[in-house]
Amino acid sequence: MTDKEIIGKVHAAVYRQCRNRGYAAPVDVLMDIGVLSKQNYENWRFGRIPYLEAVCSVNLRKLSFILHQMRVYAQKAGLKPSFTCYKQWGVKKKIGQGRRPVVPLRFSKSGDPGVERWYAAHFVDSTQISHLKSNQSG
Repeated sequence: MTDKEIIGKVHAAVYRQCRNRGYAAPVDVLMDIGVLSKQNYENWRFGRIPYLEAVCSVNLRKLSFILHQMRVYAQKAGLKPSFTCYKQWGVKKKIGQGRRPVVPLRFSKSGDPGVERWYAAHFVDSTQISHLKSNQSG
């Protein structure tokens, strides 16, 4: 995939996600453009894979470029970043104990906080969310 193809696919994926649900998430964009399979995403969410980058089908330069293009599109479209905490699925609570343990997930091999933050950023279209909510209730 060339950089030009990536730009087109990323921008189209972000546009579609924002139109359908009011926000776009990097993990969903990676799945939409074919860089991350649904199976690998689920394996990562259940903690079977140590970090998300390990199962993406492109190198780190392209992953970084994809995240950058999401930010470029978000800025042009006036989308606001909302940082989300990704937690491991399927963590069982032990009988007789209080709260369930929360296991945060890692996106990158490096674990760099800046990189982790951009993987966890959902880009929100407040106007579209309001529109979707009014259509739902009306």
